Amino acid sequence: MDEALLRRFRAQGSAMRIVTLARSRHRLHTMPTSTGYDHLSDDAGYRWDGQKRGSAPFTVLQHTISGAGQLVFERRSFEVGPGHTMLVLIPSNHVYTVPKGGHWEFFWISMYGGEALRVHRAVQEHAGPVFRLAKATVDVIAGECLKLTEGGGTTPGAASAHAYAAQMALYDDILGPGRPAADDGAGTRCAMELVKTHVRDHLTARLSVDDLAHLAGFSRAHFTRLFTAAEGISPGEFVLNERMRRAARLLASGEQPVKAIAIDCGFDDPNYFAKAFRRAYGTSPSDFRTSGMYAVNAASVG
Repeated sequence: MDEALLRRFRAQGSAMRIVTLARSRHRLHTMPTSTGYDHLSDDAGYRWDGQKRGSAPFTVLQHTISGAGQLVFERRSFEVGPGHTMLVLIPSNHVYTVPKGGHWEFFWISMYGGEALRVHRAVQEHAGPVFRLAKATVDVIAGECLKLTEGGGTTPGAASAHAYAAQMALYDDILGPGRPAADDGAGTRCAMELVKTHVRDHLTARLSVDDLAHLAGFSRAHFTRLFTAAEGISPGEFVLNERMRRAARLLASGEQPVKAIAIDCGFDDPNYFAKAFRRAYGTSPSDFRTSGMYAVNAASVG
């Protein structure tokens, strides 16, 4: 980021401005709630849980200058290192902290309002909760944060303008014209094929949608949309169908016990396996084995 902006942050030291303004007659669609700069070590007790910050929705856009934070987002772990920007929505399933033995220098801006939430959801679905922005974008966001912490935005309109300028810089960088579409081209097709091959090769393993999205390089929501559009079924349905196909093949090919087949197809509970198999093929695993139905039905799921 620009050195002059960085000097201004560091000169004011750890600083936060809570933006509290009288509500105007016309509710504005992007408003800042707080903004500031901090440089923390791991002993500062810095820990934010996205499920324990109240029910009123807002967003946090936080950029790392030095050091690193640790974000756990929907059971996935991210290091938010130098040059990374983190975007989270509250309430949601995430926690961020300073890692043990580390430090985290950052600035942030929090916003609320229908337009802020709409744009930030779209950015997060496209890019995930942690991403890199162009230097010019970081400078715009930093500049608007500084204007607020240094006393600007004393009316609702002026405060909204600072938050909106930061938000639109983010929008242009991630979603604006000329930006690559996350679901465009051969790269996405390759990612989907990689996921399908991984599923077929690891049917005994835990195959959560979060893990598959991470493998493909997309956020969970965006990956689910892309996969469903490409395959006609959701990722979870695809995994279940592949497990049922393997089960049918194993049942038809030998005398392996049904319980062992369940485990080999990723089911810890044989009873649940039997129920899933009956939903898929209309009969129990044992009856399927003795009926000779494999040739007719094994390719019918999905």
